[in-house]
Amino acid sequence: MLKPLRRLSWPFWLIGAGIVLLAAAAAFYLAPSDRYIFLPDEARPLEPRVEVEGEKPDPNGGGIYYVAVDVRKASLLEKAFPGLFEGATLEPASNVLEEGQDEQSRRRCELAAMKKSQEYATAVALRELDYQLPTTLLGVAVEGTFPGYPAAGKLRSCDWIRAVDGTPVRRAQQVTRALSAKKPGQLVRMRIEREDERSTVVVRAARDPRQRSRAFVGVSVTDVFQVAEAPVDVEIDLGQVGGPSAGLAFALQVMEELGEGVDRGYQLAATGEIFLDGSVSRVGGIKQKTIGARRSGMDLFLVPGDNAREARRYAKGLRIVPVDNFQQALRALATLPPKA
Repeated sequence: MLKPLRRLSWPFWLIGAGIVLLAAAAAFYLAPSDRYIFLPDEARPLEPRVEVEGEKPDPNGGGIYYVAVDVRKASLLEKAFPGLFEGATLEPASNVLEEGQDEQSRRRCELAAMKKSQEYATAVALRELDYQLPTTLLGVAVEGTFPGYPAAGKLRSCDWIRAVDGTPVRRAQQVTRALSAKKPGQLVRMRIEREDERSTVVVRAARDPRQRSRAFVGVSVTDVFQVAEAPVDVEIDLGQVGGPSAGLAFALQVMEELGEGVDRGYQLAATGEIFLDGSVSRVGGIKQKTIGARRSGMDLFLVPGDNAREARRYAKGLRIVPVDNFQQALRALATLPPKA
């Protein structure tokens, strides 16, 4: 005779339900969504990451810090409740990956940009100290493309443009001049180099949204230089952190290591892409970087002038110092009273 099944007492059912709910919550938290999330990261000191030949001890304490942004695929939970995380911003994949680009190629491009920012920052800092560092023009590189315009999906950041309509080009000005001579609807043939492979890209020029009679392909380009070996050995290692936005911080740290005392005893964070003429340009993720600097207890935060308004929205008492070039940053710091 079959015995009736024993009914589990309610605590066992409760435990089982709890396990199921926990498993579901874990899956909800870990499973990736179709969005990326930008999150603040802490400000990190550059002193252990930068080594300079003949470096001198810091007499007044303080320190120079860089700030990065944690960029990764958002989980389903983070996508559903981004407000749970201070400073979180959700972005579609198209705002992170260029059309046709994958994570690996984006990562390689970011690491190359980081290496170049280190070279430029070293040159800017040493030139400020009257060292001579010759440079060699390497050519024209793509900085990025504009979604919805002809270059998107055909050109990518870190591509080299070697020729336009069969004419070799070596300067960004030559590329912009050739493109400005086009009319909307005309074809543009560009010889490019991508990861050591050459190919020809053909795009049809669109209308410039600012002036409808002019052509526009939607690409931003820049001159790229190689800096001669520095007379002072400088080693910068941020591991797998990529992108060019720590350039200003690197240049300040090189001078600090050589005994210039630029931090004046303060803990200061800095962000901004730096160029060989010392100019500093806007960076992305300024919301997250400002929050990261504030959370880390920085005394002040140096940011590109074009980022200052947004940075002040999230500063909440953190002093924001806008700068447009390296010399302006040095002057701003020199006016600070030494920190007690």
